[in-house]
Amino acid sequence: MKQFDFLILGSGIAGLSFALKVSPHGRVAIVTKKNRAESNTNYAQGGIASVTGRDDSFELHVRDTLAAGAGLCKEPVVRTIVEEGPARIQELIELGMKFSESENHSGSRVLDLGREGGHSRRRILHAKDMTGREIEAALLNAISKQPNISIFENHLAIDLITGQKLGYVSKNHCLGAYVFDKKGNCVETFSAPVTLLATGGCGKVYLYTTNPDIATGDGVAMAFRAGAGIANMEFVQFHPTCLYHPRAKSFLISEAVRGEGGILKNLDGVAFMDGAHPMKSLAPRDIVARAIDSEMKKTGADCVVLDITHEPANFIIERFPNIYRTCLGYGIDITREPIPVVPAAHYQCGGVVTNVDGETDIAGLYAVGEVACTGLHGANRLASNSLLEALVCAHRAAAKAIACLPPEAQVKIPPWQSGNATNADELVVVSHNWDEIRRLMWDYVGIVRTNKRLERAAKRIANLQDEIREYYWNFIVTSDLLELRNIATVAELIVRCALMRPESRGLNYNLDFPESNPEWAKRETVLRR
Repeated sequence: MKQFDFLILGSGIAGLSFALKVSPHGRVAIVTKKNRAESNTNYAQGGIASVTGRDDSFELHVRDTLAAGAGLCKEPVVRTIVEEGPARIQELIELGMKFSESENHSGSRVLDLGREGGHSRRRILHAKDMTGREIEAALLNAISKQPNISIFENHLAIDLITGQKLGYVSKNHCLGAYVFDKKGNCVETFSAPVTLLATGGCGKVYLYTTNPDIATGDGVAMAFRAGAGIANMEFVQFHPTCLYHPRAKSFLISEAVRGEGGILKNLDGVAFMDGAHPMKSLAPRDIVARAIDSEMKKTGADCVVLDITHEPANFIIERFPNIYRTCLGYGIDITREPIPVVPAAHYQCGGVVTNVDGETDIAGLYAVGEVACTGLHGANRLASNSLLEALVCAHRAAAKAIACLPPEAQVKIPPWQSGNATNADELVVVSHNWDEIRRLMWDYVGIVRTNKRLERAAKRIANLQDEIREYYWNFIVTSDLLELRNIATVAELIVRCALMRPESRGLNYNLDFPESNPEWAKRETVLRR
């Protein structure tokens, strides 16, 4: 058994920030599915929203967040995260993070602030269009200097270990996790009085997503199986602009492209957002994604285009070097021709129920980042608020965990038992079910929903879960099987939450209930095992 004071599942901005804060107070283990830099953070192009400009204010940022969240944001949480953001960003800069700068009117160097959909001011701090990669690099560099931190790469958590599951205590206290070592092909036991879920989101539950392959909803699924509350999973944000190309896989065209003047048009060159929202192509993501979906269905086209060719070529190349190079590799010169785009699953606004300090309803278990549901995002995340939330809540969770560090549980944790499980005889079962879940979620539980489609999805997912459950107990675990089990659980939670909400609000648009219901203005959809 591997014993630590703090066990962190995930190596994105939330997990790494938490690790740095708690490392002076004990031994820290970071468990990550692939290499330490592989996380949703690493793929974040846009940046971090925070009040920096002279024409901006906390009140404006709060107002924009509440407007995007369509009535479901928790205002005290929003205010806390917005107001504490600048201090956390300053810490990031002190770690070596270099945000893009520009010259002001007097010739001084100042932070170059971008603007994205739903924001009334320029407040997005960025490192060109590779912000997440630069943040990840700065944090990993700081982590490498901390002797108390051990990183376990190619390790995938299977399930949380709780006192209630072991039958030792009545209170549901988290004691650690069983973890699959992919290279060693064995299951190890990690114990710790404090466990942090920083596992990111669940984009891979959908057929088309901007997320990397690791985003299989592991943290939400594990927390649900352990008995934690899960809320608002119906609110899956579809990014409006994913590159549409037969050879491109999950490449995001940052919202900042629209922030810098990009215009959405149909294939005939008509700007269709003008009548959809007063902010036109800079409308909040839920509105833009639905408008694109409607335009594609109306015209029968496979995509729409994002046109920024009216801006100077040198500006486009300087501001979006990664997007420019990637598109050019697919034969698209974005300085001379519009970019073909489609919506794709992007961000999970619901998750494990926590307070602003990352505390769940299981003692010793914290959750921070996309895996958590703090109430910041409500029914629709405001662009670039997610990295801000991860920084602020990781800081607060670390402070709470240090102040309330529980003693090591004096219980014996049994090693993982494989029983009579054997090696799988037909792996096609796993790959087929994986594909079927992602396809049915895309077809039945996408941008626009109906109760009939949701009920059809629920029945099929229940049947698939029976097959997966039988397969899980009969055969020795593999990473593919574990991730399949998790995406099936998350798919079930998304469908159940969507069926619970009898209205359209934010990211949950149901043709059977096309209007918002005032009675549900502050009601969350909370599920427990």
